[in-house]
Amino acid sequence: MIAVTGATGNVGRALVHRLLAAGRPVRALTRDPQRAALPAGADVVRLQPDDPAALFDGATALFLYAHPRAADLLAGARAHGVRQVVLLSSAIVQEGADETHPIHVMHATVEQQIRDSGLDWTFLRPGAFATNALQWAPQIRAGNTVRGVFAGALSAPVHEDDIAAVAERALLDGGHEGAVHRLTGPAATTNAEQVAVIGAAVGRELTFVESDPREAGPELFPHAPPQMVERLLQTFADSVGVPPEITDTVEKVTGTPARTFAAWTRDHTEDFRGPA
Repeated sequence: MIAVTGATGNVGRALVHRLLAAGRPVRALTRDPQRAALPAGADVVRLQPDDPAALFDGATALFLYAHPRAADLLAGARAHGVRQVVLLSSAIVQEGADETHPIHVMHATVEQQIRDSGLDWTFLRPGAFATNALQWAPQIRAGNTVRGVFAGALSAPVHEDDIAAVAERALLDGGHEGAVHRLTGPAATTNAEQVAVIGAAVGRELTFVESDPREAGPELFPHAPPQMVERLLQTFADSVGVPPEITDTVEKVTGTPARTFAAWTRDHTEDFRGPA
């Protein structure tokens, strides 16, 4: 039995589907089981850190994201027989990084908690998610202009199912204990280029119009605290014209090359096209 936190998130949902297809029992942990819309084969359970028996009895492995109560979850998991954890961390955690960045702090803290837990561990450190492009979906469904920040910001977006594929191998195969897998897509692309690729997929010519970051921040990150927005915008500004890290880890671990942003867009065309 493998317990999957964040089971309705982009990576968690893809991982649940993969594990079930591989014939492995899955306990999908989510805040709202009634709205989870997960496959019938999954054991969908409400994520309540104060009830570790309900979460982990019978489980031997755990897929975890940087949950604010990760330490409690890890303690409960170990007490109920879990021996392995695969963490969805972040590429921001690396030698020489700004250790005061809130995203770094969040993920590095959980990584250390896992190291201290006594469990076998594997860390996945993906860079930019291709799903970040979904932030533009409402504008694309409404018209042909996308307003956003930093048209020239470069990233190598990684498909969420490629992250899930690496997680699957780390959970099911031996040899990943103590490994840190840095995951990216196969090529660099700018924000403006991504919008053009989405336009080709939906059959329309889209235009990226750069907005003033000071005005666009709250709109892009409506639920983030102001200090987080400021640091995120600075991170994006620093990526303009700077080639991103590109790894071949997805292919090395899974045997299949990482999918391009164009391939991700084809998988998500309906998200941008909207209702007929």
